[in-house]
Amino acid sequence: MNLVVDIGNTFVKFAVFDKNTLIFDERFKLEEFTDRVKELFKRFSGIERAIYASVGVTDNTYLTVLTLFCKVHVLSHESKVPFKNSYATPQTLGIDRIALVTAAFYHAPHKNTLVIDAGTCITYDMVNDFDEYLGGAISPGLEMRYKAMHQQTLALPLLPMEAPLDLIGNTTNSSMHSGVVNGICAELDGIIDQYATRFKDLTVILTGGDSHFLSKRLKNTIFADSKFLLKGLNYLLEYNKH
Repeated sequence: MNLVVDIGNTFVKFAVFDKNTLIFDERFKLEEFTDRVKELFKRFSGIERAIYASVGVTDNTYLTVLTLFCKVHVLSHESKVPFKNSYATPQTLGIDRIALVTAAFYHAPHKNTLVIDAGTCITYDMVNDFDEYLGGAISPGLEMRYKAMHQQTLALPLLPMEAPLDLIGNTTNSSMHSGVVNGICAELDGIIDQYATRFKDLTVILTGGDSHFLSKRLKNTIFADSKFLLKGLNYLLEYNKH
């Protein structure tokens, strides 16, 4: 069995795979790391290897704890990838995007695939039918847009994400919800349309924390998979065993 460890700035995700089958996953706060690792290895004694992916945390304490339990591959720009990387600055490519592109490579080999990760930021990553990663785009996510309106103005409140009742807002709050949610859906559909005109038989995959909220509101046909990043990390662990 493999363990995937995805460390964000506040939360950690664990995922246990039996070969390529996801059998367990959980999300918890960073300060719970040591206790959760101990519990996990008691429950899944067959874990032999782990992949450690950290977006922003530089504290090596978590990595040190993990190495007490199994062999660990630390995902970096030096890790081997199964696709051709044509990104002009590969050393600056986020490791989360590397994992998403890897998942796309295995999900739809030799096909034009656009992966959209709707999280803190929205990332767009394109793999063509020659299994070549071309790059993509980065834009603000839902929560970031709500925060920006509040922080960059004197009068607008900080609102939780909420589905707008109508295109036309008739209060400040409803206008903000319409602007953020309808705006982001228009962006997603518009960008998908642009990619579809350039790449034939395009497969679109939507993932990330806001994917479920957004998927029901898009006009384009998409494949929604909230575990896509975890699957990509597991594929990378398998690929780097050899």
